[in-house]
Amino acid sequence: MIELAAPWLLLLLPLPLLIHWLVPAYKRRMAALRLPFFQRYVQAAGLSPAAGAQVTSRSRLMSALSVLCWCLLVVALARPERVGAPIHWQTSARDLILAVDISGSMDEKDFAASDDEMLQRLAGVKQVIADFLDDREGERLALIVFGTQAFVQSPLTTDLDTLQALLARTEVGMAGPHTALGDAIGLAIRQFDASDVSQRLLILLSDGADTGSRMSPINAASIAAERGVQIMTIAIGDPQGSGENRVDIDTLEAIADTTGSSSFLATDEQALSQVYARIDELAPRQIADHSYRERQSLAVWPMGVALVLVLLAWLWRSAALGRGRPS
Repeated sequence: MIELAAPWLLLLLPLPLLIHWLVPAYKRRMAALRLPFFQRYVQAAGLSPAAGAQVTSRSRLMSALSVLCWCLLVVALARPERVGAPIHWQTSARDLILAVDISGSMDEKDFAASDDEMLQRLAGVKQVIADFLDDREGERLALIVFGTQAFVQSPLTTDLDTLQALLARTEVGMAGPHTALGDAIGLAIRQFDASDVSQRLLILLSDGADTGSRMSPINAASIAAERGVQIMTIAIGDPQGSGENRVDIDTLEAIADTTGSSSFLATDEQALSQVYARIDELAPRQIADHSYRERQSLAVWPMGVALVLVLLAWLWRSAALGRGRPS
């Protein structure tokens, strides 16, 4: 299909006619002697006529060529384009960050698998997260791991295979033995600063109380709420535990409440899978539709034809004058 990128420029087509009507050619009356067969007199006398001694008139062919060239130039200005078939695709209008606790307490083997086998907490979480990522096709995700310090394991990306590989290589204690919830939230906020989507979701998984943050988790959650970031918290482990192995459910609930979101408790693989299903219900993925049409400019063709016509008209006029005939 051929379209004009600037069809309003076709309004220039009657411009020469308007100029001819509104601004007529300048004329001046002068005394002159009109001779029939002027060219024969000049040739017989062996003279060359001076400028203005011969008045030429434009032939119908030249007038038609002039009109055609002007029309071609205006069409070229209107930028004709060959438009291809539309290409449609969809992307997610949501960015999601997973913040996973890899402190020393995640080494506890009290996470019940589906076959009742007791797994290391981090191993069980990684297995369920891998299944969760398999259903995230088209979304941008990031992975943050935290212990004593928080680190970006993977920035926001749609390359979920690489993210899966990085998650599989994550081990307990890589970020230190303690738990820095507030720092993990702050790092996630900085990652979201590079995002321009409307829905921003942080899923925070932790099995321990905050023991090493430079910023309190509640203050970090307040900043996240101001920047439109939802934080869903998932408590992993035994809330009746002691020391750093005790899950601080109150803090995790306060973090979620501050951002207007929800908090969950997952003590086994099945419960964690149900939590992820619940997250999809509470914060469904938003889809953005995109379309693209390939456009190929055709303006060079009317311009080229106009140039060829001008050259042919000039050659024909030059030849006609050389033969002593008006063009």
